[in-house]
Amino acid sequence: MALKDLFSKNQTKKKKYAQIPTENAKHDVPEGIMTKCPSCKKIMYTKELLKNLKVCLHCGHHFPMNSRERLDSFIDEGSFVEFNENMISKNPLNFPDYLEKLEKDREKSKLNEAVVTGIGTVNEYKIVLAIMDASFRMGSMGSVVGEKITQAIEKADELNVPFIIFTASGGARMQEGALSLMQMAKTSVALKKFSNNGGLIISIMTHPTTGGVSASFASLGDFNLSEPGALIAFAGRRVIEQSIREELPEDFQTSEFLLKHGQLDAIIHRTELVEKITNILEIHQPGGVLRW
Repeated sequence: MALKDLFSKNQTKKKKYAQIPTENAKHDVPEGIMTKCPSCKKIMYTKELLKNLKVCLHCGHHFPMNSRERLDSFIDEGSFVEFNENMISKNPLNFPDYLEKLEKDREKSKLNEAVVTGIGTVNEYKIVLAIMDASFRMGSMGSVVGEKITQAIEKADELNVPFIIFTASGGARMQEGALSLMQMAKTSVALKKFSNNGGLIISIMTHPTTGGVSASFASLGDFNLSEPGALIAFAGRRVIEQSIREELPEDFQTSEFLLKHGQLDAIIHRTELVEKITNILEIHQPGGVLRW
């Protein structure tokens, strides 16, 4: 081979350049396919997170669940029958833009109100269930929320079955003023009547359970349970610190803090919830045995 041929071949070699991805290539990964944990900051496939009941695969952080997701994870498939589905709020105080905000929340959440109630079974044990949903007005407690929960308690009393409620709420709904606050008394009275008749009440507090909800029906269960790391409080942390002029513990108003101070009976990991609730339902049957 001639020397000139070597030089001519080298000259025909293509130079390599770094490739910059186009804008279209940057969006090849579908939105929502990955989820970042707000606690440990690790990233995981959303599909795997959903399979694990929205509990972080790395640190156990419990992501919020909406009412439909809770139904799917808790109630026997095909057993749930909803009632009062079409009950909607009015605007008794003529609060500006309230009806428009309610309509936007209906479109966004596909719910008519901040709580879903109905009858179903958990491992074939019949119950009446109420699930608050923070995707509607932050789960705030208005007249309709109070009425739906009260009617659910009365239905449990009528059927002589346990009443289970999942709470998730920002508290009383300010647009309904004192009418919202009265729901604390109404639901509490209904629970007291149900309890006097021998009814079993299980309250499961999820993140967040605050304000008038935490101060009424959420804390009145025969069993007061919670998920790990849930915020459970009446007033805000900053308000309390300013009032008492003291710095509060870092874990103040968490489910772990409340358990330590006797306000909760147990903290239950979401993946174990059905098993634990089934056990509670079982021991309240004739001849039931505790297997915690």
